[in-house]
Amino acid sequence: MAEKTSSSFFKTYGLLIAIITMAAIFAVPTPVDLTTSGHRMLGVLVFAVIVWITETVTYPVSATVIASLMLLCLGFSPNPQTPAKLLGTSGALDIVFSGLSSSGTILVGAALFLAAAMMHTGLDKRIALFILSKVGAKTSRILAGMIFVGFVLAFFVPSTTARVGCIVPIVLGIIAAFGMKPGSRFAALLMIATVQAAGIWNIGIKTAAAQNMVALGFIDKQLGATITWLEWFMAAAPYAVIMSFILYFICMKVLPPETMEVAGGNEAVAKAMKELGPMKSSEKKLMFIAVGLLCFWVTEKILHPLDTTTTTIFAITLMFMPGIRIMTWKEAQSRISWGTLILFGIGISMGSALLSTKAAAWLANELSAGLGLAGMSVFMVFAILALFLIIVHVGFASATAVASSMIPIMIAILQSLNISNLNIVGITMVLQFVVSFGFILPVNSPQGILAFATDTFTAKDCIKVGIPLTIIGYILLLIFAETYWKALGIF
Repeated sequence: MAEKTSSSFFKTYGLLIAIITMAAIFAVPTPVDLTTSGHRMLGVLVFAVIVWITETVTYPVSATVIASLMLLCLGFSPNPQTPAKLLGTSGALDIVFSGLSSSGTILVGAALFLAAAMMHTGLDKRIALFILSKVGAKTSRILAGMIFVGFVLAFFVPSTTARVGCIVPIVLGIIAAFGMKPGSRFAALLMIATVQAAGIWNIGIKTAAAQNMVALGFIDKQLGATITWLEWFMAAAPYAVIMSFILYFICMKVLPPETMEVAGGNEAVAKAMKELGPMKSSEKKLMFIAVGLLCFWVTEKILHPLDTTTTTIFAITLMFMPGIRIMTWKEAQSRISWGTLILFGIGISMGSALLSTKAAAWLANELSAGLGLAGMSVFMVFAILALFLIIVHVGFASATAVASSMIPIMIAILQSLNISNLNIVGITMVLQFVVSFGFILPVNSPQGILAFATDTFTAKDCIKVGIPLTIIGYILLLIFAETYWKALGIF
C-alpha cells in the first residue's frame, strides 16, 4: 500500500518537482567552463529525467513539453556563431526538431510499419505457433520454445512491444488449454521468459528495438560513423545466445513448473494453428518481403551500398504498392505508435543539443572526476559506466528514454579520456547493449508492463529472475570485453 501511495504521489506531483528542480538549476550561476545554452540544456535534461522516471505525463506528452522547453531555452540563449545576439526561436527550431529527420527516426518509423504489417496479417502469430508446434508438450521444451520464438521474431518484427504483444495471447492460450491457473508457476515461467527473451534479443539484433536506433543516431551525428547490421550482429549475437541459455536455466531454477509435462499441449497449439487457417496471400507476400529485407540487412556494405534505413523504406513502400498491397494506409496507421516516434525524434534532438552546446562534455567531465575515471584502463571505465547504466535503468520505464538521456553523456565521457586508439564507436555500441538491461522490474520496459497486466506473475517473480539475470549478464559483459570484443578490436 505504501509503495502504491508513493507511486501515486510522484505521478501527481512529478511535473511540479521537475519544474522546481529545473528552475533551481537555472538559478545557479553558469559555470565558467559551460555555455549559457549548455547550462539551460542541463536543466532540461534533469526535467526530462524526472518526468520520465515519475511518469507524471505520458511519454508522447513529455516529448512535446521537452521540445517546448528546448525552444525557449535555446531560442533565448546566445547564438554560437554570433554570441552578441540571441539564437531566436526560429533558429532553435532546426535544433529541436532535427531528430525527427534523422535516419534513426526514419528507420524506427519504417520498422513500426513492418511490425504493423506482421500484426495485420497474423504472420508473427503463425511463426510463433509453428515453432511451438515443433517443441512438444514438456514444460522445459515449451520454455525453450518460447525463448526461441523471441529470437526468431526479433529478426522480422522490429518492435519489442509488438513482438511481446503477439506472443502474450499465445501464452495465455497455452496456459488456459493446459488447465493451468494464471497465477501458477508455469504461467509465470512462460510469461517472464517471453519478456526477458525479448530484452535479450534487443541486444543481439540491431533492428530489434527502437533504443538501438537512438545510439546509432548519436554515433552517426557526433562520431561520423555507421555500424552495419552484420557488424552489430557479429558483436552482439554470441552474447545474446549465451544469455538466452542462462535465462532458460535461471527460469527453471527459480520458477520450477508444477509439472514437467502437460497433457494436451500439442493439441492446444494445433488447435490455435487450425484457427489461423491456411497461409493467406498477404502473409506469403509479407514473408517474401521480410526475408528479402533481412538479406539486404545482412549484406549491407558487402554486396550492396544500401544502408539499413534505405532498404527498410523500400520494403515498406513495396508493401503498399498496387498488386501487392499487404495492407492499406488506413489499416496501418491505427497500429502505429506515433507517440513512440515523436518521443524517439525529440529524444535524439535533446541528446544532440546536449552534445552541441557542450553540456554533455561538461557533465561528462564532472562525472569522470566524481567516479575517478581519469587514469583508469578502458576495461575499468567500461565496467563502471556499464554498472552506472544498469543502476540508472531501474528508475526508467523506457529504454529509449535511457538511451536519449545517457548515451550522449557516455560519448562525451569517452571523448574526454586521454587514451590512444580508443574505439569510441565500438564501446558506445556495447554500452548501448547495456541500455536493454531492463530485466529487474516489470515496469522497466513497455513489454514488461504489457505482460504484467495479464496477472500471470508478480513483481517478486520478475525480480527473482531479473536480479540473477542482470548480475550474470553484467559479469558476462566484462568477460566478453576482455575476450571476444577485444579480439574484434572493440576494446
